[in-house]
Amino acid sequence: MISSRIKCDPVAYVSLPLLLTTHFPPTSHFSLSQQLKPSSSSSSSSSSSLLFFSATTTPPPLRSLSLRNFASATMLHHDPFVGNIYATAISGVVALSFLRLWEETATRGLFDQKLNRKLVHVSIGLAFIFCWPLYSDDKWASLFAALIPGVNILRMLFIGLGILKDEGTVKSMSRFGDYRELLKGPLYYAATITLAAVLYWRTSPIAIAAICNLCAGDGMADIVGRRFGGKKIPYNRNKSYAGSVAMASAGFLASVGYMWYFSSFGFMEGSWELALRFLIVSVVTAVVESLPISTELDDNLTVPLTSILVGSIVF
Repeated sequence: MISSRIKCDPVAYVSLPLLLTTHFPPTSHFSLSQQLKPSSSSSSSSSSSLLFFSATTTPPPLRSLSLRNFASATMLHHDPFVGNIYATAISGVVALSFLRLWEETATRGLFDQKLNRKLVHVSIGLAFIFCWPLYSDDKWASLFAALIPGVNILRMLFIGLGILKDEGTVKSMSRFGDYRELLKGPLYYAATITLAAVLYWRTSPIAIAAICNLCAGDGMADIVGRRFGGKKIPYNRNKSYAGSVAMASAGFLASVGYMWYFSSFGFMEGSWELALRFLIVSVVTAVVESLPISTELDDNLTVPLTSILVGSIVF
């Protein structure tokens, strides 16, 4: 039971008391003189030899758990439900810490408002999925993980509709300081991460591609494009070659980084072939992001949709 469970998902929650109380049949305590005692007949000698080898042979050990997998299985709690609660709390603290950090920098005016908004864009999603290995392997884990961005969806709705006032959030996430902007890009952003957790989760490269191209790719496209985007793309003067190259590069590198990160926990098998497929998704997504339709709609909507569509084909 233990070995088959580990094969499916190495982050199997194995209780330490279970390992300590597992019963192993005792080995033989026959003395050497008893084992080598001569017999009067060949049949008796044969039986004695058989008894000797069967009695002194220790039972095969349980399949060994690697230190990494055992640490992952018990780092929070041996009960999956309790472990998921702890993981959700930790993920919430991490996400809230980043949000408060960028809200503070926006309120103090430490960065340009557009740069501050993109720093939020890049960091929140990547920090959130970094916490995914903390969750258990049961069927409810992805729903627990989706609680954090799900709560953020409600925040965007309440603030964007004017029900809740939060000047720091508006300054850190909007382009022009209008609270109604949160009903578009920021809302799509939170919805993408929520759906990626619920529908695909950490065993799917599609979830990695969608989140990494949205966070790292689209975020770096704007940062690099504003600074080095002098040469514009002919079919869309709002986009630059530098921004598109930065988007494809950042999205690809982040995707490969998380591929190896999740493969170290056994959630997927990292390979250079899979890395090549991530490159295809990132390049196609960057091309779509450069199109005028992406500007007219919202790149926080077109980028994840393209990543999911292309990822469904190549993965």
